[in-house]
Amino acid sequence: MWLKLFFLLLYFIVLFTLARIFEAVVWYETGVFATQLVDPVSLSYKKLKTILECRGLGYAGLAEKKDVSQLVEKSGELTHGELYSAIKKENEQTEAGDAGSTHFSGEMHFYELVEDTKDGIWLVQVIAQDREALLSKSNWGKMVQKVSQFGIRTGTFNCSHDYRSCIRRGWQRSTLVMSVPQTSASKGKVMLKEYNGRRVEPEHIFRWMTSQMSHRIKTLCRSEKLLEEWRPDPLHPLKMFLFGPLPQPPVFFSSLSVKFTGRIEFIFVDVSHWDNRSSLLEIGVTQSPAYILKMPEGIYHYGNSTGEFLTVAAMDTFLRSVQPEVNDLFVLSLVLINLLAWMDLFITQGATVKRFVVLIRTLGTYNSILLVSWLPFLALLQLSYLDALYGYSLKLLRYADTTTLASVVRADWTFYSSHPALFLSTYLAHGLLVDYFEKKRRCGNRSQEDSSTNLEWLASLWEWYTSYLLHPIASLQQVPSDWEDDPNFLFERLAFPDLWLRPLVSMDYIKALPAWKFRCGGTDDESDSCRSDTDGSESSDHAPPSGRRQGSAQDGDAHSVHRNAKAAPRHCSRGDAEAGGVSGWPRDVLRCSECVVCLENFVSEELLMALPCGHAFHQQCIVLWLDAGRHCCPVCRWPSYKKKQQPLPHVHSSLSWDT
Repeated sequence: MWLKLFFLLLYFIVLFTLARIFEAVVWYETGVFATQLVDPVSLSYKKLKTILECRGLGYAGLAEKKDVSQLVEKSGELTHGELYSAIKKENEQTEAGDAGSTHFSGEMHFYELVEDTKDGIWLVQVIAQDREALLSKSNWGKMVQKVSQFGIRTGTFNCSHDYRSCIRRGWQRSTLVMSVPQTSASKGKVMLKEYNGRRVEPEHIFRWMTSQMSHRIKTLCRSEKLLEEWRPDPLHPLKMFLFGPLPQPPVFFSSLSVKFTGRIEFIFVDVSHWDNRSSLLEIGVTQSPAYILKMPEGIYHYGNSTGEFLTVAAMDTFLRSVQPEVNDLFVLSLVLINLLAWMDLFITQGATVKRFVVLIRTLGTYNSILLVSWLPFLALLQLSYLDALYGYSLKLLRYADTTTLASVVRADWTFYSSHPALFLSTYLAHGLLVDYFEKKRRCGNRSQEDSSTNLEWLASLWEWYTSYLLHPIASLQQVPSDWEDDPNFLFERLAFPDLWLRPLVSMDYIKALPAWKFRCGGTDDESDSCRSDTDGSESSDHAPPSGRRQGSAQDGDAHSVHRNAKAAPRHCSRGDAEAGGVSGWPRDVLRCSECVVCLENFVSEELLMALPCGHAFHQQCIVLWLDAGRHCCPVCRWPSYKKKQQPLPHVHSSLSWDT
């Protein structure tokens, strides 16, 4: 877990560094930074119109470039970063067309999306039965592109699909309908307004929409009203002010007022005919236009830091960071937890199938834990006596999000979210580097499982599954010798898989396992004989197959046990005690010098116990192993409750699997 957190943090540092490299490259090629201002007079008429469309200002009737550039200046300062973002947005919308428009199937579909949502703006084209649409296909496509950049959703309602609904609503002719929340409260009342204008050009329809949305924003024209709104308000602690000489606020400002209904109050101050300029200086407004966020902690001038453009996406990211809702935090935690889980695909070593199986398991585990963790958190938010803690948390968050570093992080978030291919490619490249360094790090102690093929790993996975599915339901004495030929045993396990519902096996069979006291001799000849038996490898008839090397000891699997055991020669005792002959060893038990559960050598007078497969262990170690529900040999995976029919040859053997 900590390793994945480290690699994820390293990935974020790489993204931060890469963004700074991109800025340096742009500065080297063009000689300007994204935060540098642009003189609107130096831009072409087409680029000026692009900026006005991104900000949501109508330019109908402005035929000269001078008038258009003045309108850009009145709406706010223009930076190179905003200019690049506007041009890129225009190109993307041209390619997308009206693909995002919704086609309503009937009354219920329209009600659920438009009237019951109450936190967004909709523009719906109603096509009367046996009539043509009000806008042609090309004009409707332009309209969809124009309004979608402000978060306004569009749709088409054909009355031929639900004629009675159109009659009930009075839609007897083709028209345009706009839905706008009317109150400042969250989930307020939604009003449907019908377009009654004679001209059906997209520019005139957009001007009508702008006037309708501007009614939601409180407009101030006198200093007395401004001072009244500037006073602290417990009901509306956060207020977003726009000071500008405009006839009405831009559409991006009005559309954000709908998104943040109930969280932030939006106010437009028209200073074109202001009666008292000194009142503006008293509250800290030194220039116009100005976008100011008033908080209990003070005021923040939006637009003076990196990435703070006059667009919906940039201001939306800023406002969500200073006043997030629960859904914003949940989405952020969901993204982070899945990025963390996907690191398992590169950290895990071995077969490709193994990597994806581990990834699926990690994704399911992490997302389940996340969902379960959010339930008590949501319950705590409903407690009234935690309101003070919630308020202090937001205060600390606002202090952090109004710093320069926070603005840089928001700019990087906006940049990478608008370039998803770059984000995914850098994540993949980072993952491949993690995979490479993990292979180098594990090169010295690479296990058999890490080097197995896809088929070998799948075979071992299936064997592991079946070995734990087919646990015994009776003691060793009660299990018939030919139980594997009885299909009823398998059906019983499938019908009653036990798992954690009840004990899987009776432990009575442990009493019948052979146990004895280990003794060592002390002569040199016996010692040499013991060493030769220990160093010699086990015969091929008794070497565990490669597919059965998946069993794990208490602190690691059998592979690491054998790998560590091969590092030094086996002796029948620890410390300075000399190895000698072994006495009292049962005939059908393989002779060895070490317990693979604890990785300790056998010492004289210790109690040993053997399993039906012929492998011996410390009695205490193997009993703890079996009590944990692992009813199989730690070495060869033979069931510990099943007798082995074939006789074992009486040869000296060790735990080494070297051939």
